[in-house]
This record gives sequence, structure tokens and C-alpha cells, in this order.
Amino acid sequence: MSPATADTPCRVHNTRMADVPVPDAGHSPTLPGMTETGSRTAVVTGAGSGIGRAVAVELLRAGWSVALAGRRPETLAATAELVPESACVAVRTDVSRPEDVTALFAAAVERFGRVDLLFNNAGTFGPGGVPVEELSYDAWRHVVDTNLNGAFLCAQAAFRQMKEQRPQGGRIINNGSISAHTPRPSSVAYTATKHALTGLTKSLSLDGRPYRIAVGQIDIGNAATDMTQRMQAGVMQANGSIAPEPVMDVADVARTVRHMAELPLEANVQFATVLATAMPYIGRG
Repeated sequence: MSPATADTPCRVHNTRMADVPVPDAGHSPTLPGMTETGSRTAVVTGAGSGIGRAVAVELLRAGWSVALAGRRPETLAATAELVPESACVAVRTDVSRPEDVTALFAAAVERFGRVDLLFNNAGTFGPGGVPVEELSYDAWRHVVDTNLNGAFLCAQAAFRQMKEQRPQGGRIINNGSISAHTPRPSSVAYTATKHALTGLTKSLSLDGRPYRIAVGQIDIGNAATDMTQRMQAGVMQANGSIAPEPVMDVADVARTVRHMAELPLEANVQFATVLATAMPYIGRG
């Protein structure tokens, strides 16, 4: 496949890309940090819905070339259809599978020539409202595999590509959460992985300095997506009561991510917190 042009519609891969050869990581684009079409290139995981979809659409509309990653080809296709004729490639990806992640980045580089941004977004809350003593190991492991192991695998793949490509460097933005700071009741797996993601962000940020790899994290509270619909109906609070919570437009999150992404590599938003103004976070518990 040749690098995409601005009028090339998104290609959707319905099968895993395990057989895609890894292109030459030394591919040199025409301008620093840009593909041969003059567009910067991003990989967005969890791009088939929610925050991932909103960020992917925001980047595509701003002229980025985007590799859309997710488990369901039909939802990736729906994301691509929101920005017709955009430069994107959609790859079915389970981020907890190393071979899927390798294939994802191979497909992105084969299509666009480099990777300038990873939005490390794929995640799952797991079974909600399950007390810690009743949480099954399988449920715990699924959340850890997706939220933490998947984030590591994608960051590792991005590091490898960004270190070797010329011009060298790029940016990783990890999707943390308000739960990276303060937990909700009965959310031990989700909260533990989001706290761990903060450590991952700090370590990657330090290790990326010699290679012009900037790493930051956005911690989001109550963005209006399918995952947070229940917030407006009422969710358990730290005191055991059930109360509705305000939400914010997910587009505001997407604009914040784009701002972080488009900074020069000499500048970095290390941590950003974006939340519904009146949600119970400050003073929670």
C-alpha cells in the first residue's frame, strides 16, 4: 500500500493484520513530523466509540492521517464515515494481544510512512458495582490486560517506531481518568489500572527524552459517551447514596487532546484534567 493522499477514503481491515510485513522504519517524509502528503499521522486505539471516536474525528477534521484501532470493524467503519474521504486506515485490534499491536503499527507505517502520535485510549471499566471480595480473577485480569498491558504494548510499539523513524520522535498521550486520582466505590480493577497508567506515563516520559518522544496523560471525568449514560440517571457515591452526576460534551475532550497533540515536541502537557465542572471530584469521598 502506498502512503495515503488527502482524498483517499479510509480503508477498513476486517481481519487482524498479523501477516502485514513491517515496513522500513527509516522511511523519511518530506517535512519533519509530517507524511509525504503534509499530514501528521496518529494511531488512536478504542477509536470505534466514545472518547476514541471523538478524538479520531477531531484529528481527521484537522487534517491528520489516522490509524483507527478497535475490536469491531463495523464501529471503526462508522467512525471513518463521520469524516468522508479522510486519510485513515482502520485495523481490527485487540490491544491485549502483542501480535495485534505489532500488526496495527505495521499497517499505520505501511500506509502513512511514520507515526507522530499515539492516543492510548482503549480501556474497559469491567463489571460495575461488584464488591472486591466478589470480583472474579477473570474479570480482574480482563481489565488489567486491556487498560494496563494494552497501554504498555501500544506505547512500546510507538517507542520503537518513533525512535527509529526520521525525523526522530513523536508524542504519546495516555487516557487516564479521574480514577487515576480518586476511586469510585467498587471499582478496584479500573482504579488500580488507572493509577498504574500514571506511573507508566511518568516512566515513558523520562525514557522518551533522548529520542524526542513526549509523553503526557489526560485524566477525564464524566465525558458524555455511552459509557457514562448511567451518570445522569444516578450512580453510587462514596457515602453509599445514589445521585445523578453532570456530564460534559466529549468534543471538549477531543479538542483538548488535539491541543496536546499539536504542540511542538519541545513542549509537553504532562498531565491534564478535564471534567464536568460540577461533578463530585474535588472533595469526593
